[in-house]
Amino acid sequence: MKAPIIEIFSSLQGEGLLIGKRQIFVRFAGCNLNCNYCDTKNSISQDSGKLMTPEEVISEINKILTPDCNTISFTGGEPTLYPEFINEVSKLTDLNIMLETNGTLPHNINLIDKLDIVSLDIKLPEHFDGNFKENIFLNEIKSLNLLIKKCINVYCKVVIVPSLKIESFEEVIKKLSKNIENENNLQVIIQPSSPLNDWHNLSSRLFAYSELAGKYFEVSTIPQIHKILNIE
Repeated sequence: MKAPIIEIFSSLQGEGLLIGKRQIFVRFAGCNLNCNYCDTKNSISQDSGKLMTPEEVISEINKILTPDCNTISFTGGEPTLYPEFINEVSKLTDLNIMLETNGTLPHNINLIDKLDIVSLDIKLPEHFDGNFKENIFLNEIKSLNLLIKKCINVYCKVVIVPSLKIESFEEVIKKLSKNIENENNLQVIIQPSSPLNDWHNLSSRLFAYSELAGKYFEVSTIPQIHKILNIE
């Protein structure tokens, strides 16, 4: 069994609830979406990766493993394109498993045996250049409810972009609230897109988004810290 891997590296988690935690990142090549804010465009095509076996991935992980690291983050691209590969890698390590996913492949997510924490992106129409499809959101809802039912620690990340209107954000948050089976088990992370100097009146807009999301969910606002620190 092999999967296309772009890179395996150690760094600080720059997004979400584990921000600042040392992790080893396994970045897969290949994605089923093409978001306009994507900062890893080289990961969209499967052809951009090097084919590796689970054993080769673990060997590379062990070479860079440090005492302050206890988590592998499978990212991409879209890692849920390779559920069986993730299972095989997970069997070869005692490290915790984090999944960073767009959540649009619920069947594949259900095939992954071990997950300690999941960061699931909620996609907005503003994330695409005119080709947003409603089934993207519906599949994200299916994935969230599946993970919550399995009692897996999952949170939502919503990337906000300068073109996003508050009404559009509100509509998505309301839909999310109505369709999640147990919304009290879900946290929402608001993440402004990078670079931050692309924004005007960022602070006031962040307060507005946070207040709106806070009507329905526990909410935090966290930028991409690795971009601010200028690390990978």
